[in-house]
Amino acid sequence: MKFTQIRNATVVVEFTSAGEDVVMLVDPMLASKGALPPLKWLGPTRRRNPLVELPAAAPAILERVTHALITHCQRGHFDHLDRAGARFLRERNLPVLCMPRDAVWLEKRGLRVQPLCAGPIFGGQVLPIPCVHGRGLVGQLMEHGFGYFFDLPGEPTFYLAGDTLLTEDIKQHLERLCPEVSVFPAGGARFDVGGEIIMNAEDLREACDFTPGVVIANHLEALDHCPTTRAELRALADGARLFERVRIPLDGESYEFSGSSRR
Repeated sequence: MKFTQIRNATVVVEFTSAGEDVVMLVDPMLASKGALPPLKWLGPTRRRNPLVELPAAAPAILERVTHALITHCQRGHFDHLDRAGARFLRERNLPVLCMPRDAVWLEKRGLRVQPLCAGPIFGGQVLPIPCVHGRGLVGQLMEHGFGYFFDLPGEPTFYLAGDTLLTEDIKQHLERLCPEVSVFPAGGARFDVGGEIIMNAEDLREACDFTPGVVIANHLEALDHCPTTRAELRALADGARLFERVRIPLDGESYEFSGSSRR
């Protein structure tokens, strides 16, 4: 399995299924730097999004994409599917995996949708795990979405958390499933009012207590409402002696992981 961080929540996961290479694009936000509105409205951190351009490696990687996965997209979540991302998926007529609740919304945008439920996929199994994308009043306004645990033949077990806080449900799933590779949002995103709507640096460190596998952090340094920096996260992980397990990729950086040793 190969994991490539593109920008923010946009990643590419590559693996083999029934002898075919699958290149799965997750949550495509493909707009140019500054093409999208701010997510903060008060204070000096307010800036147009994304804060950075796509990495130089992105065009070549995107040309190889065979599938897409959308974790959540309604209620204005342009950072998981923006107009440029939707146009990319339409023009290439790519199969777009999503939860049934998002299927009609995505079909109206001309996408080739394949609703995803717990069960067989790519010759293995997928388990959707609910996200909690904020609490209180802010949480009521958010689209909460799902993360996904993939158990595929010959590949490391893989958990993509989606936009979420670190919940008791997620901790229990981590302990039970023991994913060999996990991806968590660690940007500590928050609006002008209310609490955080995704995990922060300390939450990522705590998540490591519940899984023995490699942990990858993203949602970093790409949107104006995500204050956590890569340097802050690296200092915390190293201070907790997690330098061998925590990966904090730069945009465009890739990691490769060998097949599961459990099967």
